[in-house]
Amino acid sequence: MNTLSITLPARARAQLVAEQVRVARGGRTVLDGVTMTVSPGARWGIVGENGRGKTTLLHVLAGVLAPDEGDVQRVGTLGLAEQAMPAGDGATVGDAIDAELADARAALRALDDATAALTAGRPGADDAYTAALDAAEALGAWDADRRVDLALEHLGAVTDRARPLAELSVGQRYRVRLACLLGAEHDFLLLDEPTNHLDASGLDFLTARLRAHAGGLAVVSHDRALLSDVATTILDLDPSRDGRPAVYGGGFAGYREGREAELRRWEDEYDRQRAEHARLTRDLSEARNRLVTGWRPDKGTGRHQRATRAPALVRSVHRRRDDLEKHAVTAPVPPLRFRMPDLPARPGARLLTATDVRVAGRLHREASVALESGSRLVVTGPNGAGKSTLLAVLAGALEPTSGSVRRARKARVALLEQESPSASGRRARDVFAAHVGRLVSRGVLAEGEAVSLGDLGLLPAADAGRPMRELSMGQRRRLDLAMALAARPHVLLLDEPSNHLSIALVDELTEALDATPAAVVLATHDRQLRKDTAPWPRLELTGPEERGPGA
Repeated sequence: MNTLSITLPARARAQLVAEQVRVARGGRTVLDGVTMTVSPGARWGIVGENGRGKTTLLHVLAGVLAPDEGDVQRVGTLGLAEQAMPAGDGATVGDAIDAELADARAALRALDDATAALTAGRPGADDAYTAALDAAEALGAWDADRRVDLALEHLGAVTDRARPLAELSVGQRYRVRLACLLGAEHDFLLLDEPTNHLDASGLDFLTARLRAHAGGLAVVSHDRALLSDVATTILDLDPSRDGRPAVYGGGFAGYREGREAELRRWEDEYDRQRAEHARLTRDLSEARNRLVTGWRPDKGTGRHQRATRAPALVRSVHRRRDDLEKHAVTAPVPPLRFRMPDLPARPGARLLTATDVRVAGRLHREASVALESGSRLVVTGPNGAGKSTLLAVLAGALEPTSGSVRRARKARVALLEQESPSASGRRARDVFAAHVGRLVSRGVLAEGEAVSLGDLGLLPAADAGRPMRELSMGQRRRLDLAMALAARPHVLLLDEPSNHLSIALVDELTEALDATPAAVVLATHDRQLRKDTAPWPRLELTGPEERGPGA
């Protein structure tokens, strides 16, 4: 079928093997020693803190990026879903579908041509027809569009194929791309944070499809529920004792148990090394002291005794110094620990009240919210129900079409939006400092209330000094969170806060949100986060096609 330019799936013969992959960027090692084999039916979860090279690894596996060292072998077809899908010049939803199903389309055209040739009795038509039929069957070509349409519907994606991609949000474009990949039935699916833009129904559909996928799967995700439900093997790119990525069997539960045990062993070894280093340091200090006092023996000591003693003391110092150098501490790289700043409270005061607010075309049903210090609220609902819109109205970033919003005088309201702004060439620390400077100059914060970026434990110094465009989406998301907290808000509004953030950080943030005296409103589809905030009150929004009681 090479003459037809059709790439056929390898199915049971498919293999995706990476061996000792290393990638360096700007003098910094991003990946090192990555080895993994993705076979049909294997489901890999790829985890690690933001900036550890998870997306880079997917690009290497897909052949988009060549590694500096190591090798990747690919047998079979693969589909890559990146976190952001470009809109293209005038490209439509239909164009995206056609591009992904190009082989299926070509197989059906070849089958039509072969059928016509067979009917006309042309020489060689039998072989051409057989080959075209085999290709169409291998690709499931007759059913490909139906599979895509089914995925578009269940993922809550735009189904109008004439709709320009440029008119869609980042999340809508991602859902279109994901639906195309699920419909194409590749040998391998490489997915980067696939749950970030899905509602509860879409999450259930995606989970079921991934569990049923006969090919191999490599998923970069911080979604704890997805990893628990889907992954059978976890590749951890976080630092380890030997500096190499670690592989854990037993799914997500096996990873968490194994990672915790590994960290305990690492910390115990570090403590032992520090204790030995301290002992050797004392021994060296004592030997040096003896060497000094050895040249000043007690009165009456003979010259021969002094001469004999000096070389022995010198050798003792050298020996202990060598021992100290041999026992250098191999210090583990401590993970960042998130530290929530002290947020203010106004006991007994109504901080924010929204009464029967509605936004035409975006927030379809009237919603009311009343917040005091310590209030907690989870806003839920399908995509398109207006969760982000409601948070924008509460933050004062959007005026409601109807209804009213009242905020207490000098009540500070901060919103963590769902998407990060476009990345610039400015350094992260400068962006943060400029933001804090504006808060102070406008009188939102007093000088003494300003929060430093380092105090929050969200970005290490090295990343804070890098240009924004060089940061991963997760690192930019950490900066977004830092800027929202910099205002020391009385009311903190969080729109899908777990998107792009590491598993450890989401756990730490959840614990901090439970403890803060500020009012917190959370809009999320994250299943684990919703379980963790189960005691919080709920506000369920409905989409335009849904009808509430009595409607």
